Formats: sequence, structure tokens, C-alpha cells
Amino acid sequence: MPIRRALLAVLATAVGLVLLLSFKPHDVSQAAQPPAALAQKQSGTTPAQGTTPAQGTTPAQDTTPAQGTTVTGDPADTRWGPVQVAITVSGGKIADVQVLQAPDGNRRDIEINDAALPILTQEALSAQSAQIDTVSGATYTSEGYARSLQSAIDRAGL
Repeated sequence: MPIRRALLAVLATAVGLVLLLSFKPHDVSQAAQPPAALAQKQSGTTPAQGTTPAQGTTPAQDTTPAQGTTVTGDPADTRWGPVQVAITVSGGKIADVQVLQAPDGNRRDIEINDAALPILTQEALSAQSAQIDTVSGATYTSEGYARSLQSAIDRAGL
């Protein structure tokens, strides 16, 4: 009988710990910035007021002959927030991928995306498609990235 109680106590403690550790903290910091804002800060550019396309709208294509055509993909909703990319097409190939939106609700989201987004971008440029590997530890971001990328590729007619 005492062994049964001890086993039940250990099992209940283990289940409680698993449940406790499965919750994601939602620590929102004033210093936290989305990856797109960090990239703009590093490049010295600032976005124009109101340039983020609203969800459900069809973004326009920006054509600059020297740089190619930029096509924005649909935002892909993920468990932790939307992911949206834009591609620059030049000579019928994806020349660049810019991340417009990524989950940034807390520091952990930003850490994960700062590591994962450059890898996903490199994969997309190498593969020239949305058939890219998922980055370990950034599964939701990877899946959202691929969906938004596929949307942009479809719009570009590639």
C-alpha cells in the first residue's frame, strides 16, 4: 500500500511538472523589437508610415527594374503570431527574401527568430522554392515562413 501511494505521488508530481513546463511565458518587454525592426535599424532605413499590408488585402507589387519585382506573401498565422515574407524576383528567380512579420511577443520569440529566420532565408534562396527544411526549435515559425513564402511564389508566378 505505501508503495502505491509513493508511486502515485511521483506520477502526480511528474505530470504537474510537465504541465507547468509546457506553458510558454508571455513576458512582453519594452526593449523587445521584431526582427524586421532590428534589420531596419541595422541597415539605417525606416519604414514608411502605413506600409504594412493589412491582413486579407492583396499587396501591390513594387517594380524596380534594377532590383527586380518585390511580391508580398500572405501573412501565415502561427501559434505564436503571424509570419509574413516578401520576395524579390529577378530574372525569373528568387533574388532576396525579406521577413515583414514574425512572432515577437516576448524575448524568447525574438531569440528563436533571430536564429531561425536567416537560416530559413538561406534555405529559400538555395531551394528557390518553399520546400525548405524546418529549423529545429522554430517549428511554428518555419511552417508559417514556408506558407507565406509559397503564397509570394504563387503570386509571382514562379
